[in-house]
Amino acid sequence: MPTTDSYGQGIGLWQMTDAPSIPDAIAAFAKGVLPRLTLTFASASARGSTLVGTAAPVPGMMTWLTDVQRMDMWDGAAWVTVSVGSRTWTTISLSSGWSQNGASQGNLQYRIVNFAGEDTIMFRGGIARSSYPTTMPDFFTINATVLPTTARPTTIRTILLPCSDVASDRIALKMDITVDGKLNIYGGPNAKPPWISFNGTFASL
Repeated sequence: MPTTDSYGQGIGLWQMTDAPSIPDAIAAFAKGVLPRLTLTFASASARGSTLVGTAAPVPGMMTWLTDVQRMDMWDGAAWVTVSVGSRTWTTISLSSGWSQNGASQGNLQYRIVNFAGEDTIMFRGGIARSSYPTTMPDFFTINATVLPTTARPTTIRTILLPCSDVASDRIALKMDITVDGKLNIYGGPNAKPPWISFNGTFASL
């Protein structure tokens, strides 16, 4: 009868005293090894339809989802995210009236990272504006193109943005990240700063 490996991982090893069977020996070895590898699936739904029955996930199993570039681990009850692959910065195109590199802080960019198992959008850079309309709107939507679905929160997320106190009655503005991918900045009729900073700001998705 097959024994197990000396590392205590439960990997079945065919013995000389077992009846000769290459298929059974390979199957026993694969059954012990595969759950301990990082398995690749096209999506979470593909993973869910595959890892069922005798192939159900076991605690510690790792998977890579190619559609969202994410590594997950089965903790015995659910899949928990351990990393996100897309960590590159993406420049946000700005609406008319706004320009990049406000106060020489770099272009406004975002990236998706993972904090303690939770997908998070992180920002950096600064934007500028040389003039404001005479009648101020309730808010400014600063991105000309909405964020992609993978960078949108499940509910509105609100963060504070530091800004210049020149021509402004406040040194921080509110920004809502909406579920449809808009970045809306609120300030009031007397908040007309020449630059707004995004460095160090982030929100959970």
